[in-house]
Amino acid sequence: MNIKMATRMQSFQESIFSELAEIKHSKISKGISMIDLSVGSPDLPPPSYITAAMSEMTSNPHLYGYTLKGTDAFHEAVTKYYHRKYQVDLDLKKEVTLLMGSQDGLVHLPMVLCDPGDIVLVPDPGYTAYEAGVNLAGGQLYPMPLKEENDFLPEFTEVPIEVCKKAKLMILNYPGNPVPALATEAFFKEAIAFAKEHNIVILHDFAYSELYFEERPISFLSVDGAMDVGIEMNSLSKSFNMAGCRVAYAAGNKEVIALLSNLKSNLDYGVFYPIQAAAAQALTDESDFLDNLRRVYKTRRDLFVNGLRELGWNVAMPKGSMFIWAKLPEGFESKAFALELIERANVVVTPGNAFGKWGEGFVRMGIVQSEETLLEVVQRIQKSGILTGVHTK
Repeated sequence: MNIKMATRMQSFQESIFSELAEIKHSKISKGISMIDLSVGSPDLPPPSYITAAMSEMTSNPHLYGYTLKGTDAFHEAVTKYYHRKYQVDLDLKKEVTLLMGSQDGLVHLPMVLCDPGDIVLVPDPGYTAYEAGVNLAGGQLYPMPLKEENDFLPEFTEVPIEVCKKAKLMILNYPGNPVPALATEAFFKEAIAFAKEHNIVILHDFAYSELYFEERPISFLSVDGAMDVGIEMNSLSKSFNMAGCRVAYAAGNKEVIALLSNLKSNLDYGVFYPIQAAAAQALTDESDFLDNLRRVYKTRRDLFVNGLRELGWNVAMPKGSMFIWAKLPEGFESKAFALELIERANVVVTPGNAFGKWGEGFVRMGIVQSEETLLEVVQRIQKSGILTGVHTK
């Protein structure tokens, strides 16, 4: 039988991620201890009230049916969360929809809004799922450079008018992955004005909303005019360490929400009821869990960044998320540095150009490891000598 791959699958070829994983597993098979900072999956458990609630509910045989578009309780929890956190009032029937993790929404939204050939404006560097969604929709990607000198905020004036005319969707992400920058209210207002002028829907990926340090991130939906032009997606994967539960939501413009809900009603039958119920409990919880979680990540961030700085690598302090976006010492390219680090220090990081052209000259490192492990990374880098004799920026 001659099985032929669909043309669209050419966009999903093995990448640097696969190459790094292959090298890592090869070394592990030889008994070498590896530390992997290339992943963004939380290493900490969910709050105990989540695990207790799910444990109790999973024994109920009546909770194993389809949930379809999501329970009213989950939708109501999202509205309460937005009112309490951001003073945003949402219609739980029309302005909120359930997602199977935010990646579900990120990948499928372009299919709702774009015809083949339509353009989607995406951050560069940006999360790889954005490109996957655009490719599935048959759209065209237009990268918006995130430059250090612009505080990693795109310049809308640099987007050509012919691109604006064909653009249907723009994706923003603050705090970001891989770039852990924050957006300002002024920037969001500029984005909204740009979207209104060119009739472009905005999707704000807010997956790291609760992982911040000195400054609290702004919800896009809290800015005047945002509900007119776009939506926000958020996940419980990072904020509540529920990555494997695959539960998230989209909120905002009712027309966009209705379109996305309609597509999803043809794709899946909802999220397992106990997971939705536990997620609703998390969103309405007012304990100190999130404050404690932020303290853990801040301690890790400070220890790791300061340790690297002591080696002469002047790494920037991230304002949010679970990543370090580290500018490389002079003389290194992203992939070459990552390969040398895995070879000489047995540490895996992600080269910045895996997230787009403008990620060249950086690497992404996750702080989803214990303090002891992060200190071990610093020691391994020091012993490897990879930074010896180079000038750091």
